[in-house]
Amino acid sequence: QVQAEQSGGGLVQEGGSLRLSCTVSGQPFRAYAAAWFRQTPGEEREGVSCITFNGNITSYKDTFKGRFTISRDDAKNALYLQMNSLKPEDTGIYYCAAGRLYQSVSYLCGRGGADFGYWGQGTQVTVSS
Repeated sequence: QVQAEQSGGGLVQEGGSLRLSCTVSGQPFRAYAAAWFRQTPGEEREGVSCITFNGNITSYKDTFKGRFTISRDDAKNALYLQMNSLKPEDTGIYYCAAGRLYQSVSYLCGRGGADFGYWGQGTQVTVSS
């Protein structure tokens, strides 16, 4: 059974940085596309960033481009999201997700996570002004 365990997140001032981590166990992580999604109150879950199973292609929502970086370390079965220049509007609950998926990451990120079968528990990110 695949499980995803998240760490990181918390409270940071505007302009600060945070790093989210997600460790996937139970199956070879290298076979999985992976992603970060965000949920805010009253809004639909949105794709923050997605990465292919081999790490060659990434996709970012325009809001996060140039500030966030997704990466993976298959030797550690780990997915990361480096978040820089944080803004109050980045606040939300961030979820990692993984799945044996081979479609375009732009497509996967744009579907709100509907295709991903394995999810982390979520972690709160709060950016104060």
